[in-house]
Amino acid sequence: MQKNINIQNKKARFEYEILDKYVAGIQLTGTEIKSIRQSKARITESFCEFNDRGELFVVNMYIEEYAFGHHYNHKPKSERRLLLNKRELKKLEKEVESKGNTIVPLRLFINENGWAKLEIALGKGKKTHDKRQTIKDRDSKRNLDRIKKQFK
Repeated sequence: MQKNINIQNKKARFEYEILDKYVAGIQLTGTEIKSIRQSKARITESFCEFNDRGELFVVNMYIEEYAFGHHYNHKPKSERRLLLNKRELKKLEKEVESKGNTIVPLRLFINENGWAKLEIALGKGKKTHDKRQTIKDRDSKRNLDRIKKQFK
């Protein structure tokens, strides 16, 4: 049995206000999927962008080289194409160009069929005061949970 692969980008939820989410397939080579199945990937510094033909690519996603790949290995930080419907791609491209939003990856996982999927989100960058408010809310929730735990 294969273990559950769930690589998350927690930094994205703090840096961006999430407007809309999509699940996209990734075009990978053989050694890339083998490294992902060993949980040897990072998406914290990655982002998504469109090329001149309207295709969506994830940039800066790090997938470690496969240990047994030899000369068939992949480049760790190459651009990888995301697979979405044409309608979804057009909608995302329009949102990014017109309103200045960005597309960030939230989660890299393997679905029940064994395919690698990337959950991406259309996000708008948070201002500094919004980030401070997020920190305050997180701290107050943590304190409330501690108090509740003491009285149980």
